[in-house]
Amino acid sequence: MPRLVSALVLAPVAIVVAYFGGWLFVCAFGVAAIVVLWEWTVLVFGDAEPRVLVPGAGAILLAAGLAGERQAAAALGIIALGTLLAAGGVAAWPPRRFPAVNSPAWGAAGVIYAGAALLGPLLLRADPQLGFAAVLYLFAIVWATDILAYLVGRAVGGPLLWPGLSPKKTWAGAAGGLAGGVAAGIAVAYASVGTAPLVAGVLALILSLLAQGGDLLESAVKRQFGAKDASHIIPGHGGVMDRLDGFLVAALMAVAIGSLHRGGLAAPAQGLLLW
Repeated sequence: MPRLVSALVLAPVAIVVAYFGGWLFVCAFGVAAIVVLWEWTVLVFGDAEPRVLVPGAGAILLAAGLAGERQAAAALGIIALGTLLAAGGVAAWPPRRFPAVNSPAWGAAGVIYAGAALLGPLLLRADPQLGFAAVLYLFAIVWATDILAYLVGRAVGGPLLWPGLSPKKTWAGAAGGLAGGVAAGIAVAYASVGTAPLVAGVLALILSLLAQGGDLLESAVKRQFGAKDASHIIPGHGGVMDRLDGFLVAALMAVAIGSLHRGGLAAPAQGLLLW
């Protein structure tokens, strides 16, 4: 019940924020990215580690402002700088927890991970014509994948997908999530922009697979440090990292596909939906 109530509250809020876009969207994902970075440091270093949080949060804030002004290359550069500073801070002052596991790479990875949670959605939404449609397309794929994977996995059961990483995810759930993500993606892309169903379906297939991969990636990080959830901010879901794990990976790929297909980083939403 807490999971359901949280989803029923968060999903409409996310859609409304995406609809209005602009600085409201920038601020929402800027806050989410900083929370993700905080959760990462607590998970990896055992507390809110300032050697990663200070340069990482500073880079996220600056990158959010630059992305809001449609300065994508500069925003990427700032995230890269924050990554280097976080790695340097951990190297200069070794962490207090898990010394055999933690290294400067874990500090750098936290800034990269949080930066991905920020820049993927912002670069997609920045397109004034198709930004909202692209974000809505991504929401539909990721949410349908998550919901159908959960429902089909619970109903069908069967062999586990990757027992070493997740004790509950099944092959049946993964297949159900994939089917749900493709169907939702086709429906939203065709209804909003008129994207050919075959193209929208192939792209949704790729993004749904990556969303499930992002979920497994975060599970691997949590398993590495003996945690079930990144935090307990969202009732029934855990932390913001737990909620955005698949979304941020899919969003990055959506930006990459759109940028390579048409318009570069200036208009990835058009490249994603117009074929």
